[in-house]
Amino acid sequence: MFQLWGNLAPPMKIGIAQINSVVGDFPGNAKRLIAAYRECIDQGAELVISPELSLVGYPPRDLVFKSSFVPKCLQALDYLAEEIREIPMLVGYVDHHHPRQPGKPFRNAAAWLENGSVCHRVWKTLLPTYDVFDERRYFEPSESCAPVEWNGMRIGITICEDIWTEDYLDRPLYNRDPVSELSEQGIDLMLNLSASPFHLGKPELRRSMIGAIARKHRMPVVYCNAIGGQDQLVFDGHSLVVGPNGRIIEQFPGFNESCKVVNPFASKQEDDVLHGCDASQLYHALVLGLRDYAHKSGFFSACLGLSGGIDSALTAAIAADALGAENIHGLTMPSPYSSRGSVDDSFALAKNLGIRCDEISICAAFESVKTTMRPLFAGKPEDVTEENMQARIRGLLLMALSNKNNHLLLTTGNKSELAVGYCTIYGDMCGGLATISDLPKTRVYEISRWLNREREIIPWHTIEKAPSAELRPDQKDQDTLPPYDILDAILELYVEHHLSADEIIARGFDETTVRWIQRRVDLNEWKRHQAAPGLRVTSKAFGIGRRMPIVQRFDA
Repeated sequence: MFQLWGNLAPPMKIGIAQINSVVGDFPGNAKRLIAAYRECIDQGAELVISPELSLVGYPPRDLVFKSSFVPKCLQALDYLAEEIREIPMLVGYVDHHHPRQPGKPFRNAAAWLENGSVCHRVWKTLLPTYDVFDERRYFEPSESCAPVEWNGMRIGITICEDIWTEDYLDRPLYNRDPVSELSEQGIDLMLNLSASPFHLGKPELRRSMIGAIARKHRMPVVYCNAIGGQDQLVFDGHSLVVGPNGRIIEQFPGFNESCKVVNPFASKQEDDVLHGCDASQLYHALVLGLRDYAHKSGFFSACLGLSGGIDSALTAAIAADALGAENIHGLTMPSPYSSRGSVDDSFALAKNLGIRCDEISICAAFESVKTTMRPLFAGKPEDVTEENMQARIRGLLLMALSNKNNHLLLTTGNKSELAVGYCTIYGDMCGGLATISDLPKTRVYEISRWLNREREIIPWHTIEKAPSAELRPDQKDQDTLPPYDILDAILELYVEHHLSADEIIARGFDETTVRWIQRRVDLNEWKRHQAAPGLRVTSKAFGIGRRMPIVQRFDA
């Protein structure tokens, strides 16, 4: 419908409020929305759009079942509406479904606020139940789609999944296409309120998808995405304005709040390039995820064990960036098998980051536990039991430090280790957040080298030395695990792409290695069920979005 304007772009300025909401904080979210609304008006906005469920925070999950949750949401919506004058604002919220009609009790909704009242309400049509989403548990879908008429324009309003049609999913999931339904009724502009979580490659996928929608229906698309961390999810922003030819008019920054006014009919076009390499995107996603997990949970400091290895080093760097170096407390805890070099690397890292690091030997504690258990272990050689003792003693010390100082304890294990159970339950898995648990080991190295691109942050010796848990003499990870490049390649195919062992072997991988990895992944589901929540940055993280039974006999 863009042709209705001839060769002239209509004089329209849309304010896009890419904001960071907190689940359930209705007063705080309303204040954020009002501040963003006023900032956009100061920039000349004629209409302001905010993310999906911006008044609520996404995802609210079973909070919606609490008897006072939706009433308080609607009360906050009324308060917010009173602050909105002649410049309209689109706000995401949760509404009731009609109590006398069959279906789920609630709606995922958007409200058009104008002149102190709610002028239009739009319901979400497509409700995802795959991957990390479970919206059909709570919401009833919209039965129909209709444009909103405003200032002589017909505007199509969609909510997140409504624009994710079968062309952009592995298989068709819906028998409706809200964008086409609206386009067939004649619209000049499409607005989308979104809370689309990040994983590597997702911003590029969105750009491709939104550009294709704009070209297909020959109309501009304004896409407003949430930013912020919520439990295991990270929302990256990267809001977009795309012209009717599918080219980018405006690309918002990732991983930061931003309010900007854009004319979706302008001729200005950006290059179709997102700034930042994979390592940069992953790092900034983890910094944002950790910062919000801590601050929204009431933590303003963190502690972690520093082993001198690359995993704890990268976790410390992320934590210092997220919470401030002065708020990070590292503890290096050498055992009889720790090298002095590992302790020195821990202190060198702490100096580079500007964080505190203390040394407490666990040698005496380790000997005490072994002496205590000796009568029960008589005649049995030392094995993985004694290795786990060391990890659990360290876990005890770190938990004590966390309790005493109200630090958030960060675990430092990576995805490769968590996948095959190369970690100790109640030991190095102790903690409140598993910061890098969705980073394969090869990605840990990639990000660490990227972090050192201008100056040494992670000691180069830490990056270059062979990885080791140092729980027995001369131990190396590769004594137990396949080389990490092979391990990670097989794990990606098995965990993220769901291929069977036979299919992976057919791609040229060693059969013994593949079946060992497959078996270890399956056997260690019980550990992952007890692990700290981890920040999701790949398309398939352990935890949210991957629901495997602990007890099962399926041979993959």
